[in-house]
Amino acid sequence: MATLAQPGIPAYLFALSVYAAGGVVCHQLPDRSFLLWGHQLPVCARCTGIYAGAAAAALVAHVARRFARGAFAKETRLWMLVGAAFPNAATLAYEWTSGAAPSNGIRAAAGFALGAVVALLLIYDVD
Repeated sequence: MATLAQPGIPAYLFALSVYAAGGVVCHQLPDRSFLLWGHQLPVCARCTGIYAGAAAAALVAHVARRFARGAFAKETRLWMLVGAAFPNAATLAYEWTSGAAPSNGIRAAAGFALGAVVALLLIYDVD
């Protein structure tokens, strides 16, 4: 291990700032977070899914923007949010009633849907 290059102080400061920012918006529990190259990500699996869903929706919206025909109706927006929030509420209800935690993959998938819908609503419904 002594032969491995050690990152410098700027890299440590950058990592510290990223994890500190993650701590503001997320509980960062180790057992609820994905590991990347043996290191815990700065946010939990659900937050990772939310951010990944928002990024994916932004990319899709950018590509499909020329096909968009305006904003969603108010009722449509509400049902989109309810539908996207339901998997997250279901995982919470399951955990609270059974005492068993859903897998990080399930949490991330639930978060992905919510992130994607919120991003689409923000992109297409800015009034």
